[in-house]
Amino acid sequence: MTTDDKLYTGAQMVMESFLREGVDTIFGLPGGANLPLYDVLENGGVGIRPVPEGVVPKEYPIRHYLVKHEQCAAHAADAYARVTGEAGVCYGTSGPGATNLVTGIANAFMDSVPLVCVTGQVISALIGRDGFQEADIQGITIPITKHNELVRNVNEIPRAMQEAFYIATTGRPGPVLVDIPRDVLQHTGKFYWQDKVQLRGYKPYTNGVDREEVAKAAELIEQAERPIILSGHGVIISHAFAEVRELAEKANIPVITTLLGISGFPGTHPLYLGMPGMHGMYWNNIAISEADLLIGVGMRFDDRVTGRLKDFAPKAKIVHLEIDPAEIGKNVKPDATLRGDAKTSLRELNKHISHKPRERWFSWLDEMRRKHPSIVIRKTEEVLPQYVIQQIYEATKGDCYVVTGVGQHQMWAAQYFWYDRPNSFVTSGGLGTMGFEVPAAMGAQVAAPNDTVWSICGDGGFMMTLQELATIAEYNWPIKFAIVNNKVLGMVRQWQELFYTNNLVATPLKNPDFVKLAEAFGILGLRAEKKLDVKPVIETAMSHPGPVVIDFQVKYDENCYPMVPPGASLDETIDQPAYAFEPKRVSDERRKVEVG
Repeated sequence: MTTDDKLYTGAQMVMESFLREGVDTIFGLPGGANLPLYDVLENGGVGIRPVPEGVVPKEYPIRHYLVKHEQCAAHAADAYARVTGEAGVCYGTSGPGATNLVTGIANAFMDSVPLVCVTGQVISALIGRDGFQEADIQGITIPITKHNELVRNVNEIPRAMQEAFYIATTGRPGPVLVDIPRDVLQHTGKFYWQDKVQLRGYKPYTNGVDREEVAKAAELIEQAERPIILSGHGVIISHAFAEVRELAEKANIPVITTLLGISGFPGTHPLYLGMPGMHGMYWNNIAISEADLLIGVGMRFDDRVTGRLKDFAPKAKIVHLEIDPAEIGKNVKPDATLRGDAKTSLRELNKHISHKPRERWFSWLDEMRRKHPSIVIRKTEEVLPQYVIQQIYEATKGDCYVVTGVGQHQMWAAQYFWYDRPNSFVTSGGLGTMGFEVPAAMGAQVAAPNDTVWSICGDGGFMMTLQELATIAEYNWPIKFAIVNNKVLGMVRQWQELFYTNNLVATPLKNPDFVKLAEAFGILGLRAEKKLDVKPVIETAMSHPGPVVIDFQVKYDENCYPMVPPGASLDETIDQPAYAFEPKRVSDERRKVEVG
C-alpha cells in the first residue's frame, strides 16, 4: 500500500484515483451534492479560493463534458467504454441527478459495459431523513450494478474507487456506482492506494481453461457435419477478433453474430452469414434448426436469439465459451463448457482444431440463401430505410463507427451495413433503450476523435434525447445523424399491424421540422424527400467538417423482415414478402442481394 503525508479533500481523492486508473474523460452534470467534484477540476478554483489548512492546492487536467441530462452522461460514458475498451466515467448529483442515471446504468449492466458512476449524496447528517434531493441511489441500483457503495468516511474513498474500477473492468464487465455525501467530499484525510486489489469472494477469472472440456469441445467440432459459430459481444469485449476468425477458418465453420456481436467478425468474410434471431436472416434461423453443433462464444443464448426456447436448435449439441458462470446452462444446457475469457479459451481450443471441407453443409446454406434472399432492396422511387443505410455504407465503405438507437432502424443497420472494422457497431441490446443513439454517438466521437461517427436514428428515439444537440454543437463534434423518419414509432406500428389488427394507437408522431431544429442548435440540417436526394445529402454530410442532421423521409409503413413472431420458434420465421424478391444479382462476397 502506498501513501504520502499530504492531506487531500475527498474530492481530490476521487481525482487522484482517476489519475491512477488512467481516466481522462468524464461526462456529467453538476449539482449541489457533487459540486466539490467540479471544484477540483482544472480551472475549477482550487488554488484561488482558500483550502483547508495543510491541503495542497491542485487542479486536475481531466476533460469534463457537460451534458444536458444525466441519462445522456451514462449513455455517452457507455459508448466511450465500448469504443476504447476502458471504463467510462459519469457524474450525477444527489436525488434526481442520480436517478436520471438509472436507465443508462441499467443499459450498461445488460450489455456488460464497464462504467464507474460517481454520485454526490446529501450530507451525512441528513441521510435517511428525507433531506432535499435525497434518494437512496445505492438501494435503487442494487439490481443493475455489479457493485455499489455509499462511502461515509473520507479515508475510504481511494479504496472504494480502486475497487470500483477493478470490479467494473474484470470478469464480465459492468457498471459500479460510488455514492459520496457532500460533506465527505469536503473532509480531508490521507490518500492510501492498494498495491493490489483483493476482494474476498470475488473471483473474476478462472485458473485456466479446463483441458478435459477443451478436448471434449474439439471432439464435438471434429465430429460435426453441420456446425455453426454463434459469436457474441464477449468476442468484442475480449478483443478475440483474430481468434474467432482462426477458429472459423481453421475448422471451416460458418459464423453468425448476435446483435451485440456484430463487428466481431468481418462482415464481408465468405464464412459470415449475418445475424440470427428476432430479425435475423431467414437462412440463419433455419440453419440453426438444422445444425448438429452450435459453438456459442461470448454470448448468452437470450430470447432474441433463441426464439421459443424449447424448440431452439433441436438437432444440435452445444459448446459454450463464456466468462460468467451464471450464464452457463441458464437458458441452454451445454455439452461442453469452456469457462473464461473468450480470447484465452479460443486460443486453447484452436490448438486442437483441424480443417474439414463440409461441402454438403455449405451447399445447403448457399441454396437457402438463393431461395430466401432476406437482404433485399426492392425497386421503387420511394425512400426506403434499407436503401438509406446501404448508401451510407457505400459512402463510407464501412470505415466509420455506426451508433444506433432501438427499433426498426437498428435492425436495418444490422442487416444492410457490413462491418469489417472490428468493434465498429455500437447499439443498445439487452435493455433496448430508445434515445441511446444521440448521447452514445457523443461518447463514440470523444473516444475516436479522428474517426467518422454515423448515428442512425429513429425519429421517435431521436426525440427522446435531442437536447444533446446543444452539447454536440458546443463541442463541435462532427457526428452525422441519419434520422430514418417514418413519422411513427415504427417497430411498435409493425407489431400493431401484424398482431393487433392494425390498431394504430399512440404510434403516429407529430414531428418538428428536423432541419430547422438542427439549425436552431447551430447545426447543419439536410433533408432527403426523394430517392435521388439520398446520395447527394450523404455526400454533403461527409464533406462538412461539423455535425450534421439529415432528415430522411422514408416510407411510413415499411416493415422490418425477416421476423420471428412473439412466442414462435426460429423455424417459424416470417420471411420477406414476395414483392421484395426482384433480385438483380447475388454477391457471394457480401452475402447480400442488390435490387434495382
